[in-house]
Amino acid sequence: MLGRYSFLVGVPCVFVAFAAANAQVAESGKFLPLALAEKAANTAIASCEHNGYAVTAAVVDASGLLKLQAKGDHSTVHTAASAFRKAYTVVTMGPIFRLDTSSAFAAAVAKNPSGPALSSLPDIAPLPGAVAIKVGDEIIAALGVGGSPGGEKDEACAQAGVASIQNDLRNLASK
Repeated sequence: MLGRYSFLVGVPCVFVAFAAANAQVAESGKFLPLALAEKAANTAIASCEHNGYAVTAAVVDASGLLKLQAKGDHSTVHTAASAFRKAYTVVTMGPIFRLDTSSAFAAAVAKNPSGPALSSLPDIAPLPGAVAIKVGDEIIAALGVGGSPGGEKDEACAQAGVASIQNDLRNLASK
C-alpha cells in the first residue's frame, strides 16, 4: 500500500523539476541549431590550431546543457572541462551581470567582494575563453574554448567561432 502512495507523491515532484528546468531556457524560443554549433566550434578549433594551440571547444545551450563538445587534435584531457565550464559561466552568469564573455565575468568577480562566493558555484569558471551566442539581445548559447596558453587566446578563438555564424544568427532573428 505504501508503495502505491509513494509513487503518487513522487509524480508532482517530476513536474516541478521539469518546470524549473524550462524556466532557464531562452524566453523567445530561439535556439542554436546543431549545425551552427558545429560550425562555430570547428571554426574556433581551426583558429586556435592556426596559431599552434591544441584546444577543445564546447557549446552549451541557454539552460547550460552541453550541446556539443569537440576535442581538437592533440588537445589534452583537461581542456574539455575548461571549455565547458567557461561556456556554462557565460550562459548562466551573462544574463545576470549583463556580460557576453567569460573574461568580463572574470573581471567582475575580481573586483566584487562576493566574487569568491560566485566563483565557488558548481561549474563556474572565472576565466577568459568563452563568448555568448546571441540572437538580438538574448543569449541562446555560448561557445567556450580551453587549451591555449592563456584564456585571452582561447577567447579570441571563441570569438572567431561565433563570428563565423553571425549571418546565420541574423536569419534566426528574423524568423
